[in-house]
Amino acid sequence: MRTMDELGDVAAFYCHFADHEAKGESITFARWAAGVAQDAEVLALLGDLPLAKRQPNLVFAAARWHGAATPSRYEDDGALRDVLLSRWPQVRETILSRATQTNEVGRSATLLPLLAGLPGPLALVEVGASAGLCLHPDRWSYRYLDEGGAEVARIDPAGGASPVALDCTVTGQVPIPPSLPEVAHRGGVDLNPLDLSVDDNGAWLETLVWPEHEDRRQRLAAACGQVADVAVDVLCGDLFDRLGEAVDRARTAAPGATVVVFHTAVIAYLEEGGRAAWPEVVTEALERVRADGGAAHWISNEGIDVLPGVSATAACEPADSSFCLALDGQALAWAHGHGRRLDWC
Repeated sequence: MRTMDELGDVAAFYCHFADHEAKGESITFARWAAGVAQDAEVLALLGDLPLAKRQPNLVFAAARWHGAATPSRYEDDGALRDVLLSRWPQVRETILSRATQTNEVGRSATLLPLLAGLPGPLALVEVGASAGLCLHPDRWSYRYLDEGGAEVARIDPAGGASPVALDCTVTGQVPIPPSLPEVAHRGGVDLNPLDLSVDDNGAWLETLVWPEHEDRRQRLAAACGQVADVAVDVLCGDLFDRLGEAVDRARTAAPGATVVVFHTAVIAYLEEGGRAAWPEVVTEALERVRADGGAAHWISNEGIDVLPGVSATAACEPADSSFCLALDGQALAWAHGHGRRLDWC
């Protein structure tokens, strides 16, 4: 996952997205991104957007929101180019008012080995929580598979199998837990927390799912149905401004619980200075908890280049996964961005 700074060169960013992120994941998005990279008229439109709003996932979702047909070729009538050029004012308004808040529940499968390995109960604080789906790791079913597709382990909630079942291929000595963690608090921070009781928000989350990923779309709908009425304490605001408050609220709501600040595919959206400052900011927030005798940890799951100081601590090279999964700044594994795979070092 590339960083927002690189969106200064829109053509190069979309070319990289086509060749590295969408390739093998979405034929439609690979075609669309490759087409944008060579289209001067569309590039001019995107170049007038704020830097962070030029990202393919957001632009493509906004175009689909306004009728871009998928799957399709870039130049087809009713596909991306046609919608961008003929409905640009509407598409632009959606781009500016919305965000890429994918809230991929499948990432819980790669986070679970770390979460369940910490002393419980847990007070979760998710940075970039969106609708809060990843704040419910104790409500999903998990199936870990070897590279041949054989089941290595299955973990279900105490009440029985969940309608949300997450499959994850694993390699290496992944510490697969025997049971799910106890969660005493679910909170976080987001610039625009999404309320799942508002139908429009659920529909936007579904639009963010890549066209060919029907399994993710079904899983998202099932997860929203499971937790739409479950309260989560997600603060509206900037992560730098409100992280400390979110941590304090977690400690107040769940005294004695282990505070866990976690995030996945979020820090890439910060500018370079913000990315560089983030490790110190989160460490300082957790040190305040520890200074008072509490337990606190930081789990990060970001693209390999997003937190280079963290990625550099990995004991192995990434194979088929491009996200670096780390605990307290120490890289432990490489993960697929949507939670499909976990390669333990």
